[in-house]
Amino acid sequence: MSENNKARDLFRSAYESRYTWDDRFPGYSADIELKQGDEVYTGQIRINGDLSVEVNGIEDEEVSQSVYTQLRDVVTHRKRNTFENAHGKNRFSLGDRDETGAVEVLVEGDAMGSNYKVRGTEICQVSRVMGRMAFTIDTHESLDTGSGYAASHYDAIFRNPQTGETIKELEFEDRYDRFGDYYLMTRQVVKAKAKGDVTVTEFNYSNIKLLEPVAV
Repeated sequence: MSENNKARDLFRSAYESRYTWDDRFPGYSADIELKQGDEVYTGQIRINGDLSVEVNGIEDEEVSQSVYTQLRDVVTHRKRNTFENAHGKNRFSLGDRDETGAVEVLVEGDAMGSNYKVRGTEICQVSRVMGRMAFTIDTHESLDTGSGYAASHYDAIFRNPQTGETIKELEFEDRYDRFGDYYLMTRQVVKAKAKGDVTVTEFNYSNIKLLEPVAV
């Protein structure tokens, strides 16, 4: 087996081991409470069966947009996509193995300049350079849903790709609970560090209800 095929098979196995929502996913609604310092905001959210996102009831436009962006990130990670569609045109090669046993998978042909690390059957690191920003996401803990893994504790470090200077650090702790046949996020805590300042933001979701599937 060629080096490219070994690396492709390793990455494909990890990619297909992620927890994603199936084609029958009906969407859901929930109440949202966002806390940041002494500030508390409440509203309602909805992720539809077509994975579009709605945020209502939060008057502060910046906070509403923050919730929308967070939910779009959730959708990005839960949306099901075939390996061939996402990575079929890329070439893969194996890099070094680190002290934890994670293996580098180097990618050619990816528009975002992505490289990865795979440990076992999980993608445990993503590195990308996007214009004037480079970032690395490391996963430290994952939830095993029985039908795929979902990262539950991870951090993201953003750097200037020219100088290597750290611009911002984010640490995430996510909680998922099962509703019907699906695991949905019920809480996310984000700790942000930038220029010596630390900000902690909590997203708490309650009154979660799966939507009724649309009759065909």
